[in-house]
Amino acid sequence: MLTTLAVENYRSLRDLVLPLSRLTVVTGVNGTGKSNLYRALRLLADAGRNGAVAALAREGGLPSTLWAGPESVGRAVREGRAPVQGTVRTKAVGLRLGFSGDEFGYALDFGLPVPSSDPLRPTLFNLDPEFKRECLWRGPVLRPAALLADRAGPAVRVRDDSGAWAGSSRIGLTDSMLSELADPRACPELLVVRERLRSWRFYDQFRTDADAPARQDRIGTRTPVLDHDGGDLAAALRTIQEFGDDEALAEAVSDAFPRSRVEVEAVDGLLRLRFHQHGLLRPLGAAELSDGTLRYLLWVAALLSPRPPELLVLNEPETSLHPDLLPALAALIAKARAQLIVVSHARPLVHALSAIAPEAAVLELEKEFGATVLAGQGRLDRPAWHWPKR
Repeated sequence: MLTTLAVENYRSLRDLVLPLSRLTVVTGVNGTGKSNLYRALRLLADAGRNGAVAALAREGGLPSTLWAGPESVGRAVREGRAPVQGTVRTKAVGLRLGFSGDEFGYALDFGLPVPSSDPLRPTLFNLDPEFKRECLWRGPVLRPAALLADRAGPAVRVRDDSGAWAGSSRIGLTDSMLSELADPRACPELLVVRERLRSWRFYDQFRTDADAPARQDRIGTRTPVLDHDGGDLAAALRTIQEFGDDEALAEAVSDAFPRSRVEVEAVDGLLRLRFHQHGLLRPLGAAELSDGTLRYLLWVAALLSPRPPELLVLNEPETSLHPDLLPALAALIAKARAQLIVVSHARPLVHALSAIAPEAAVLELEKEFGATVLAGQGRLDRPAWHWPKR
């Protein structure tokens, strides 16, 4: 289980270190940085697929994603005696992401490349981010003795079975060591962490319009993991009924819609969803369901997956749901067999989750001089965390 998440210089996340629990609820008013935290998690997961550089490019490149405020805020500014002013940067540009748990910790540091000085080989890629540092260690806190793999620029070294550093390898500056050196013979821990990162699952506001993929009948195969667009909803629900927790599915539906049930039938090779609702003479198809009903069934399929991920991240799952459905959604989230991070600004959902799962960690974000901070967290309250130095 992950216990700490750290982000530095990503959009409004100037310097954020968060404690994580089995169920972590991130909340706060609009504009406090909840979406930025969700994006940072996705970017971290992309590192396991060697796609972090491309993901940054889709966001406008590294300069567009970096913290736009000053490097530090002086006492006069904090006391209101002076305005916030821009200053010349004295530190190297860097975007840092990392996490740790009881077993492993991982951190990466992106920076801009050194401009080419060779006039014979000009390049148009001077804004492509490069890996400046990348570290994997054992345990919750980075320590030199706990390092398992250490990367500085293109050079990577890993420990062998005896714990000694093996010979250095060289990889591309835009490639992650998780993808290039995840060899069970060289450093099996790199492979373990890469696969865990790749298993992270993200769901963000399913489509429910008339042309939404979830409303269409499809040829179905066993589907232990709901697709991000929900197009295989019928197959995912049927997979839960046949190979997962059928009783939990039935309970989740009846909690939200008393005396109702879902059925999946095959018609001409296509799987078709049928929703039996008390008081109606015939079941409703996916195309007939209300946006809220369809969205709730999508959350049922996502949260009751027979193949739970290492980490499941939900972004504003309350969207389009009637407030009366939020207690049922909270109960469904609390029963999920995965570590969860739920990003939500719906107070009723946050309160329901706190009541059902008192062990859940509720983290409220707020803004301080433009930077996202955890409400009530002082320097001594932060989890132990150390970034690898360049």
